[in-house]
Amino acid sequence: MPAHRLGLIVLAGVGFFLPATSFATPAQTLKISTWNVEWLLDSQMQHAPQIPSDIPHRTADDLAALATYAKRLHSDLIGLQEVGDTATLARLFGTQDYQLFLSGDDIRQHTALAVRQGLRVRRNPDVTALALSPTAAQHHLRSGLDVTVSTESAELRVLIVHLKTGCWDNPLSETHHSCPILFQQFRALQDWLVQRAKNREAFAIIGDFNRRMTRTDPLFMALNQITPLELVTAGRASPCQDGSSFIDHILLGGDASKWVQPYSLRVMVLPQDGARTLSDHCPVSITLRIPRQIPP
Repeated sequence: MPAHRLGLIVLAGVGFFLPATSFATPAQTLKISTWNVEWLLDSQMQHAPQIPSDIPHRTADDLAALATYAKRLHSDLIGLQEVGDTATLARLFGTQDYQLFLSGDDIRQHTALAVRQGLRVRRNPDVTALALSPTAAQHHLRSGLDVTVSTESAELRVLIVHLKTGCWDNPLSETHHSCPILFQQFRALQDWLVQRAKNREAFAIIGDFNRRMTRTDPLFMALNQITPLELVTAGRASPCQDGSSFIDHILLGGDASKWVQPYSLRVMVLPQDGARTLSDHCPVSITLRIPRQIPP
């Protein structure tokens, strides 16, 4: 369904909904985003023999354009996918403004995180169960980057993921293609959720799921059975790439599902022409309003 049929407006590179209702309780806002930046590599690595030849070979001007979009995004926390190294990521999200983290995988693509300076970040062990083994997948997959971000009054556990491509909406009975691998990764997500529910944590899972998830998708329903989840993209179509279904998602659970600012879902639309590709995904964002503790 086209994006405009769902109430999404696109203006000056930013998709947005109507303004949110006001809150009586004092709150801290936290804008979180997910963005697959598509093979963000340094100038030497993007020409390396083991790298696919059809990736975008970006110039300094391309990186400067991406940095302009990153500044316009103006998020407090950005989960990223397909990041090669911290130095190249810093050309988009300068270290004067952001703290940068990469997963520890020994691969060319990493899950990554940019967190605005001033927020406290605690690194948790990577969720390596998402990477699987070379015997389960033809190519090395990506671990989940797991961090805890502390605001003025609360903690938010954040997992950044980039899951196996190719099983867009196939049923659980599918035994071919990429589906068995993706199903294993979702079982790893279930295990992660069990711990979040046990610890009563506010949390978010953000990233490129490579899955057109809806509330009735059996994979989402399996996660939702572990603990109630808010799928912020549910019922929406992305204005990116002609209004296709979302595969980049933000899942919220615990107290975080209560913090969503209504109508705050945003999609920043990047040029999708083949001549000068900046990224084949568009950043997806949501704003949280985290209540401040009021002294007695």
